[in-house]
Amino acid sequence: MILSTRRCARVLQLTLAVIKPDAVAHPLILEALHQKILENNFVIVRKKDLIWRRSDSERFYAEHEGRFFYQRLVEFMASGPMRAYVLAREDAITRWRELMGPTKVYRARYTSPSTIRAQYGLTDTRNTTHGSGEDSPSWSSEVNTEGGPPALTSLRPASDMAEHTFR
Repeated sequence: MILSTRRCARVLQLTLAVIKPDAVAHPLILEALHQKILENNFVIVRKKDLIWRRSDSERFYAEHEGRFFYQRLVEFMASGPMRAYVLAREDAITRWRELMGPTKVYRARYTSPSTIRAQYGLTDTRNTTHGSGEDSPSWSSEVNTEGGPPALTSLRPASDMAEHTFR
């Protein structure tokens, strides 16, 4: 009997993951989140610590302008250092959003107690993480060179890394 190994190509999707100021302010929480990312089989393509000005925050969350939480969110995101990651894995956007849990911390604690937001989130604004949305085909739509904050624009991987196939 001849045994052969069959190689299957896996297409890795990229997603943007931002650790918000409430978590970055606590080094032990920041390290725990970094480990959680690795334990969940994400590949860290890029990592960058950054601080936004209010104008950066306004540009990033422009789609929410006029909503009741907009000012609070903009001010919070400009209140201290953050850590941005470009993560890769199969179904990265979906997997990262599952790992984050529901946006509302109260709901996360009751419906998804093992998620990041349930374990580390403080309020609906200070909910520890941000991730690319399902309606976004890739994280790069949030980090465009035209309107994105300069600190995130530099996270953009080379165009040939938009989708990677590993064998």
